[in-house]
Amino acid sequence: MKKLSVLVVDDSAVVRQVLGALLGEVPDFEVTTASDPLIAMERMQRAWPDVIVLDVEMPRMDGLTFLRKLMHERPTPVVICSTLTEKGARTTMEAMAAGAVAIVTKPKLGLKQFLGEAAAELAATVRGAAQARVLPRRAAAEPPAVVAKLSADAVLPPGTTRAMSQTTERIVALGTSTGGTQALEQVLTALPRVCPGIVLVQHMPERFTAAFAERLDRICQVEVREARHQDRVIPGRVLIAPGGRHLVLRRSGAYYHVDVVDGPPVNRHRPSVDVLFRSVARAAGANATGIIMTGMGDDGAAGLLEMRQAGAHTLAQDEASCVVYGMPKEAVRRGAVERSVGLDQVAREIVAAA
Repeated sequence: MKKLSVLVVDDSAVVRQVLGALLGEVPDFEVTTASDPLIAMERMQRAWPDVIVLDVEMPRMDGLTFLRKLMHERPTPVVICSTLTEKGARTTMEAMAAGAVAIVTKPKLGLKQFLGEAAAELAATVRGAAQARVLPRRAAAEPPAVVAKLSADAVLPPGTTRAMSQTTERIVALGTSTGGTQALEQVLTALPRVCPGIVLVQHMPERFTAAFAERLDRICQVEVREARHQDRVIPGRVLIAPGGRHLVLRRSGAYYHVDVVDGPPVNRHRPSVDVLFRSVARAAGANATGIIMTGMGDDGAAGLLEMRQAGAHTLAQDEASCVVYGMPKEAVRRGAVERSVGLDQVAREIVAAA
């Protein structure tokens, strides 16, 4: 069986050593390393990798310049290896917009222990990236099994009542993962200033969602921000779940707000799409539209089914336009989806929800 070729490009000898060793332990991975993009390009002429794990801050040629060149000339799945800093988050958002498909975080200190503890997730991210459909100038096997896969019950209390009756307020809930940063940019920049209030989960590490929201807010007509506890959901506003916290929709009278809550990872993720979708099913019922988009795994499928059973309108991004057709595929398989639509139709569906 052909091995998955992985190229690690990082100017830190420690990072190359640690990442090379961890990924090299995966039986079907073949790992090589390079200290900067210029050396990487020389090696890539001899053997082109299936996935590149790329640092963004390097001498001679920075990772962002290399990524843009790569996506223009020969699009290849790229996983960004970024520091857990505000500057690292901003640069990573630029890289995701340029075409990178996933993020791997690294701290300034305690690198070896941190990456060692995240080895399984790292391998799953690289494996998922290999399955990504990378498009020019746009910018899988399942993850390893876990001992206890939690449902949204781990975060939400037992439901005791059905969603309240119809109101004039409409809610749109979006859930996405791998490939979602680019997909969300395309959708949200196409929305007019007046559209239903939107709550969304994009699988993303802590500290990165604020930079993501700030970037989108600069280029969209709608207001986009990282959700804060008790934020109102109002027309023309998009609330993004903070990395490392779950986002829950609540209803007070005829109005909606969000709670930002702690809790264990659900479907290996925090924030989890399932937690958001189930809370929307309970709080909004038929007043909501749920849309599941590109991503690896099955997070959101169960929650979207609950939304549909509660009377909500439910959609999935179609396979042709997904970077990874994992989450939408599972939602379709479970009967959670009324219709599948192309990415270029999602904004129109959101407007129609009003």
